[in-house]
Amino acid sequence: MTSIIEKRVSLHKRLADHEEQNSALKSQIAQLQALANIGTITNMIAHEMNNLLTPVGNYATLAMKNPDDQVLVEKALIRTAQSCERATKIMESMLAMADGKRQEKKNAHLIVLIEEIFMCLCRDFAKDGITVKIQIPEELTVWTVPVQIQQVLMNLILNARDAMLPRGGILQIKASESNNSVKVEVTDTGCGIESNDLENIFETFFTTKRDGSSPSRDSGSGLGLAFCKKIVDAHGGCISVESKPAEGSTFTVTLPKPQ
Repeated sequence: MTSIIEKRVSLHKRLADHEEQNSALKSQIAQLQALANIGTITNMIAHEMNNLLTPVGNYATLAMKNPDDQVLVEKALIRTAQSCERATKIMESMLAMADGKRQEKKNAHLIVLIEEIFMCLCRDFAKDGITVKIQIPEELTVWTVPVQIQQVLMNLILNARDAMLPRGGILQIKASESNNSVKVEVTDTGCGIESNDLENIFETFFTTKRDGSSPSRDSGSGLGLAFCKKIVDAHGGCISVESKPAEGSTFTVTLPKPQ
């Protein structure tokens, strides 16, 4: 009898020790995950800042090369100031996301958000043989943190542009609404995505821009689409893709309307 009791006591002690070790490991994992999140967010911030700083540099260079053209210089400075303002908002937005803070959503006209994106991109897509077609009703609004959804759409637009270089093509952005949601589609006629890559396309650090066929090879960080999914998920929406190699891709963002 005594032996059985001793064995039970020993088992309970070993179980308690294992539970304590398990709890300690879970705490360490949580700390490591927090550090990993900080690293991912830092990379995402660098990725997004690069999207905005490139046109800022282009505007500054344009102004310096044409100091006597007052109209051109003024236009370049205005665009530079606008891009810097957007960069500040993006930094605030992404840091708030990293801290888990809720940000204020509001109704924003989608066409205005799209127009602001193209203003920040600086380079005319027509110079790369890309025709842009926008089919968005002027009255259509989305319930969102505007700067965040602009970053989603900017990433999709830049990816579409990369997919169509150097031969050019058609970039189409269209939107529609139903009783419960707003659907935005970004379609290109570029190189498309291999079927084996589609299931991983929104994974962090996964990129298709490292293969030899991509004009942007070695420039892909694998963060853009992961960042897009994170933002869309935080809005209670979803993002999906349909693509065929050599035929192009369509990314669809669906956002819920406020109930």
